[in-house]
Amino acid sequence: MSPRIQDPVGRRGVLKSGLGLLLGAVCLPGVAACTASPGPARVTVAGGEAGGFYLEFATLLAESFQRHGIAQRAEALTTGGSLDNMRRLAAGEATFAVALLDAAVQQAGARQAVGPPAGAMAAVGKVYENYVHCLVRRDSGIGNHTDLKGRRIGIGEAGSGTSLTAGRILEVSGLAASAGAVTELNLGLNDGLAALRKKGVDAMFWSGGVPTAAITEANDEPGLRLLDLSNLVRPLRERFGAFYDRVLISGSGYPGAGSVWTVGVANLLLCRNDLDGGIVRNTVRLLVDHADELVPRSSLGVQFLSPDTLINTADLPLHPAAAEAYRTLHG
Repeated sequence: MSPRIQDPVGRRGVLKSGLGLLLGAVCLPGVAACTASPGPARVTVAGGEAGGFYLEFATLLAESFQRHGIAQRAEALTTGGSLDNMRRLAAGEATFAVALLDAAVQQAGARQAVGPPAGAMAAVGKVYENYVHCLVRRDSGIGNHTDLKGRRIGIGEAGSGTSLTAGRILEVSGLAASAGAVTELNLGLNDGLAALRKKGVDAMFWSGGVPTAAITEANDEPGLRLLDLSNLVRPLRERFGAFYDRVLISGSGYPGAGSVWTVGVANLLLCRNDLDGGIVRNTVRLLVDHADELVPRSSLGVQFLSPDTLINTADLPLHPAAAEAYRTLHG
């Protein structure tokens, strides 16, 4: 199967009009009206690192939970990323979590292998597209990913979805550390950018929205270049599954860095399967009816997915209440 080609367009107006197609067909009451009684006392959303899309999205979602009465108090949690978020979810330390699709499917499979866990992970929806950034300094002389052989590479913080996806990219490109081709360092977004600035690493991976605020700031000095990873989409799909798309990071995202095709991975909003159905149904209505509130200001280039694909969560099942809510929406 050939990779699906996508171009990031997710401006607020596009998001509103896309989700509005569904709302125009089915008239829904407001979320607040759907909540007959006060919501739970506290809801937490496991997000990500400071300066990244995950944390900003989680913060906006938490604010919407409070604004529309879904929760009396809601807050976003600063975390290491996808894998850390799912660990917190499983431990009952978070009500909702954002995670990369490939990481979520792998984690769900690992948990099933040791027996059906109590409060298994479920999806609330497929919410937006993530863009894999492979960043180098403009003065590095590195022109493509094959030039990374023998280099020191930041692959994302331990516990992040970036580290999983970056490891897979290096594996299919023949550059894995296990083969002695590169040196991999677990550096998150901010530490990775600092190391790149000081030439402590030659390249770094980051999976996030476009533009990512921290990268925009770092792009002024010393100046960054994005490497094209698009020819790795097919081997990624063949080796690990159809989680990966060919997506474009536009040159307008990071001035001077140029437009580049790269690997895209969808993100899911997750919860535990034993979460109260009323909270889940109201969350689905929030995602659909108030999607314009959930677009981070720093990442207007993020491609939000259409209502038809909001339910496309691959091998990770929807929470029963979410499935019911989508059936109601779709008729």
